[in-house]
Amino acid sequence: MNRGMSVSAFGTWLNRECFCLSLDGAALERALAREIGAEAFVRRMLAERPNLFSAVSVFVSAADYAAMEKVVAAVEAAARLPAFRQAALGWAPQIAQVERGARGAFMGYDFHLSQSGPRLIEVNTNAGGAFLNALLAAANRACCKEVEGRYRRPPGDFEARVIAMFRREWALERGSAPLERIAIVDDAPSEQYLYPEFVLAREAFRRHGIEAVIADPTELHFDGAALYAGDARIDLVYNRLVDFDLDEACHAALRAAYLARAVVLTPNPRHHALLADKRNLTLLSSPERLAAFGLAPEYLAALQSVPHTQPVTPENADALWQARKHLFFKPVAGHGAKAVYRGEKLTRSVWETIRTGGYVAQEAVAPPARGVMLEGVNTPLKFDLRLYTYDGQVLLAAARVYQGQTTNFRTLGGGFAPVLVFEEVAEQPCSP
Repeated sequence: MNRGMSVSAFGTWLNRECFCLSLDGAALERALAREIGAEAFVRRMLAERPNLFSAVSVFVSAADYAAMEKVVAAVEAAARLPAFRQAALGWAPQIAQVERGARGAFMGYDFHLSQSGPRLIEVNTNAGGAFLNALLAAANRACCKEVEGRYRRPPGDFEARVIAMFRREWALERGSAPLERIAIVDDAPSEQYLYPEFVLAREAFRRHGIEAVIADPTELHFDGAALYAGDARIDLVYNRLVDFDLDEACHAALRAAYLARAVVLTPNPRHHALLADKRNLTLLSSPERLAAFGLAPEYLAALQSVPHTQPVTPENADALWQARKHLFFKPVAGHGAKAVYRGEKLTRSVWETIRTGGYVAQEAVAPPARGVMLEGVNTPLKFDLRLYTYDGQVLLAAARVYQGQTTNFRTLGGGFAPVLVFEEVAEQPCSP
């Protein structure tokens, strides 16, 4: 290595060649068992999810990290503008039209690194993996003294900041009333791949004096005054559902309690409508519209990183088909990379569904590569970066390492990975 290398090129080299920081599996298992309090559960969970955690860390330059923070701030600033809200709520359902006060727990901003810097590819509500990634970051180790201490690690106060986030969400809607019980709600939660995270969240709440339960929405009932999970009255719901509008029949009790202001719901339908609906990317990638909305110049500059996005309509469908090799197609209310299609792999039969609407077409930004040792061979996998945020502030950064069209947890050597931030180009950062 030499100091004539650019910071961007140095980061690419680190992610391709450096293996000095790796997962201490025993330390991670001990940390999970300590937090959850059930060693047998942890062993079974890890055995059933062999690709939940990658053994490598992902390197990001301080400049790129700062750029991503600026993008988060810019998106949230745009979403506060009356004209932006009018546009975004114009295609949102009725349930999203009313302001409740809460800001939205665990927003997720997903990026790809490129030669021109980080590119925001999408925004998500109820972004999964934060509790797991906080423990993962602490379980990574350096294999040489040249690396240890050179790279910025995540702050160690993650749990305290998360508890403060939920307490603030409560206070924004309920003032000084005591927060006594939280329900972590998802469909068939024990069958979810990230169920261990629900257990981590429950135990964190309990350590801080807040009773917590994990509940399927069918276990909830609303008596007209309060929401219950079984016999337990629920004050706040940590919402992990992907029915963002609460339209499904099995979510009727939660929907009714939310509309009656009988429970604090975070994130809620308004958060999804203003920040995570894929149609909003058509606004965020349009400097002209953002300027007309009144967005400040520094935020306009930050949002230059958003790939151009446009709705798929019958009118532009033929042109988009011709340009498909340079596009990604995403459903407007999609989640977890489901029904997302890379244009160059698109079949005519799938296209006939897409072209009728309900999708956006986004300029394709290739994911960067992370080298992973598989059976002694340096194997390049893809990765993306996620910033977990609250009210525009970053709580934690993590990466997802994968192979294939989109992120998944089926790739040997892939999974969640910690993010390590480097300040400058080093002569010899590690011994590959």
